[in-house]
Amino acid sequence: MNRRATLTQGDAMDSTDSARGWRIVVNDEEQYSIWFADREMPPGWRAEGTEGSRAECLDHIDEVWTDMRPRSVREHIDSIGAS
Repeated sequence: MNRRATLTQGDAMDSTDSARGWRIVVNDEEQYSIWFADREMPPGWRAEGTEGSRAECLDHIDEVWTDMRPRSVREHIDSIGAS
């Protein structure tokens, strides 16, 4: 499945609203999403630091989110490999 489609499928926001600014948010599992820049942060998420158009934010996520596994899964697999 296309990662961009996965990122935006569950958006609670109107995905056609490109006139508003967007920000990248990340959760404790280091999973990325986008959120309207003028809205309060969703619970469990923090600002990553990047803001811009929807396309700019999604392009940035494509560049930085190279391992789709949640952080806890990566750490668990790494600990098994270190044994």
